[in-house]
Amino acid sequence: MNIDKEEQAIERYPHVITKTMLIQEFMRLGLYKGMTLIVHSSLRSLGWVSGGPVTVVQALMEVITEEGTLVMPTHSGENSDPSHWQCPSVPEDWWDTIRETMPAFHPTYSPTRGMGKVPDVFRTFPEVIRSYHPSVSFAAWGKDARFITDGHSLDFGLGEQSPLARLYDLDSSVLLLGVDYDSNTSFHLAENRLPNRIVKAESAPVIEAGERVWATYSEIEYQTELFVDMGIAFEKSYPVTIHQVAASACKLFKQRDCVDFGLDWLMNRAASDTL
Repeated sequence: MNIDKEEQAIERYPHVITKTMLIQEFMRLGLYKGMTLIVHSSLRSLGWVSGGPVTVVQALMEVITEEGTLVMPTHSGENSDPSHWQCPSVPEDWWDTIRETMPAFHPTYSPTRGMGKVPDVFRTFPEVIRSYHPSVSFAAWGKDARFITDGHSLDFGLGEQSPLARLYDLDSSVLLLGVDYDSNTSFHLAENRLPNRIVKAESAPVIEAGERVWATYSEIEYQTELFVDMGIAFEKSYPVTIHQVAASACKLFKQRDCVDFGLDWLMNRAASDTL
């Protein structure tokens, strides 16, 4: 967190936020020992945390314990074809050089991008396992970490052979910690279950048989811009626990509920667009 952002965090909440405080508030929110939980987070939304992202991760782990499973998205979108980049875009005459020289994804040291401080620290904790996907990996810790992260398909990385689908199998919960529904990755599983998906080609450097290769794989066109509206409608139909943790507005709900609702919502929207 840079100095300006730290000053904003100090102004956001009038007290130092400690691990003990977070544990108490997470339990009031509804987190409990043995649950399976995927967390999307904004550290700055909480206020100023003593120990920063390490404290947040430790507090979550101490509430859930190794009898449960904690999961976070550890996406790394820069591991992709530079011709698709927008933030930032790069000159076309750089593309071939980037494709030839970009390091292959590695679950241990490839950084996250756009995920925030908490998941980037979480992926480095002892006994955390990270799935193998160049752009949409997930990290998991606890009882079912291996089940969730194993077998992550290169094709359709947020679909049926992804950690999101394994979380659905386990009837997990979702925590939005200071972020809105546009950060709710589980809605992408609903998109993958649509009957008429738009499929596109993506590519990235990966390791195959011990060698770096530039691999091409299939992905769908995502509609993340719809997720906030989808979330507002979801709250009217399914139970969502809303609770303040320090300065952060938090939402807790069942992942199956949001995936099932999201699929129906998207299908109804598609049907109305064809009328």
